[in-house]
Amino acid sequence: MTEQKAIVVGGGIAGLTTAAALIRTGWRVQVLESAPELGEVGAGLAITVNGARALDAIGAGDRVRRDGYAVRPAGSRRSDGEWLLRAPDGNGLSRMIGIHRQRLHGALAESAVGAELVTGARVTSVVPGSPDGEAARVSWDSADGSHSARADLVVAADGIRSVVRGVVFPGHQLAYGGYSSWRAVVADTATVDDRFAMVWGPHAEFGALRISAEQVYWYGYVRLPAGHKFPDEVRAVREYFASWASDVRALTERAGPDELIRHDVWQLGKQLPQYAVGRVVLIGDAAHPMLPTLGQGANSALEDGVTVGAVFRPDEDLAGALRDYEAQRYRRTQGLVSRSAQMARVGAHLGPGLGQRVRNAMLRLTPAGLAARGGTRHLDWTPPVI
Repeated sequence: MTEQKAIVVGGGIAGLTTAAALIRTGWRVQVLESAPELGEVGAGLAITVNGARALDAIGAGDRVRRDGYAVRPAGSRRSDGEWLLRAPDGNGLSRMIGIHRQRLHGALAESAVGAELVTGARVTSVVPGSPDGEAARVSWDSADGSHSARADLVVAADGIRSVVRGVVFPGHQLAYGGYSSWRAVVADTATVDDRFAMVWGPHAEFGALRISAEQVYWYGYVRLPAGHKFPDEVRAVREYFASWASDVRALTERAGPDELIRHDVWQLGKQLPQYAVGRVVLIGDAAHPMLPTLGQGANSALEDGVTVGAVFRPDEDLAGALRDYEAQRYRRTQGLVSRSAQMARVGAHLGPGLGQRVRNAMLRLTPAGLAARGGTRHLDWTPPVI
């Protein structure tokens, strides 16, 4: 069998998951990461049951459970702390693992240890090639000059501002979603337990997730103009949430300038018509960026990476594999994009007034079990066999 090479553009969560999966099916894998060092931002996330199944498929699940914290959903609250809906215990699909992104990234890097990693690699061009003909070619610049390499498969895992997407789908631009997100990991042993609740206020959502016995990750997703700058971000976030529940205020008070980060939330102006061109396949935020309101950005990227490894087998029909990948991933991920937008419309994106009052009344009347089943149906995903 002729050894076949895959180039994965991007060394984040999606890219390392893909590299780990492809190595397991016999590919020679090269990962091109634009940053000078492999790493992740200082924030956390929740691994839902579908993401945990993907991690198990590449041998990273046990380490993530060990490095993270078992979390269960608690429901939804109003900004003053009043409960709108309490989630029942006992739904297996609702289980989550809170973890620091850097610890997740370390687990993925360990699973992808057989890949050749090139850091400081700024991709400059991609020739997609043809599934039944020419190989693809990727060119990049780094500190030691310009480079170019052929590939039997190219996986674009280079995030929401994907260079590769810009080459193969040049007409698809980003659009600002109208919201920005403060995030922080803070020292805490008592304010937050093992429950996660969404807290909704006018044009805002706050959430806090335990990621270890000593640390809590929190986010504040709020409506702001694109590119808005505060003279003092720490003061701004504390003032923004000053009238919210006491636990929300306590967590924002614990975040100093070294812990607090903020980023604007962007989407694609229009969805991609497909995820593959030639020998190039797009995954994660390069393919389907979604609002954070459903918590499925990273989890869907984990699914994507595992599916790439299962579908694309060396020396097998590439054209057929591309069709198979589209069939497995396009409808599911676009559904998650739509569901995230729907969640935003009934949650964080609602302003003060009648809409919020109607939403709150409906939540109070909704049976908790019914809400839990509807809220976890999208998590029931089984990874293909690698």
